[in-house]
Amino acid sequence: MQVRRVVTGEDANGKAVFVEDAVVEGRSPALLSGTVFHQLWGSDGQVALPSDGTQPAWSRFFPPADGFRFLIWSAAPETSSLPEGLDFGAAVTELQELLPGLADFNEPDNPGMHTTQTVDLDLVLQGEIWLELDDGEEVLLGPGDCVIQNGTRHAWHNRSSEPATMLSVLVGADRR
Repeated sequence: MQVRRVVTGEDANGKAVFVEDAVVEGRSPALLSGTVFHQLWGSDGQVALPSDGTQPAWSRFFPPADGFRFLIWSAAPETSSLPEGLDFGAAVTELQELLPGLADFNEPDNPGMHTTQTVDLDLVLQGEIWLELDDGEEVLLGPGDCVIQNGTRHAWHNRSSEPATMLSVLVGADRR
């Protein structure tokens, strides 16, 4: 999927202007064979307005308490396999370089299951995907379905033969 990002801002006179119109390249780490992430925008803190349209500073996949992330991602079917002869150590390093912090919240003994300190606003754009919670309870989601994920332990499963594409906004939160 090609994802185009158009960014607006304000010039020195306070006039709204277009400051960017470009394709955002997807990131597809070998360790997540066939899964693609288009990281579109984010901030590690509250955004001040007016803005000239410069992207705020952010560095890790998941935002801190005052931050947010905006992305489109496509989950490969679970039948996808890792590339032949994959160097696992190099693949873990690549994952950390391409998507810093993505793996930090995943449970090693239960692949895919994770809990983050975010409120996730998810919308299925294409395909179908299953959302699994703590006790194995699941719901099937399709195009137009949305989920408000309130920092709960969960996993995503694409049990179809086609990619599932989702739009996600991750809003940092405090876990007390």
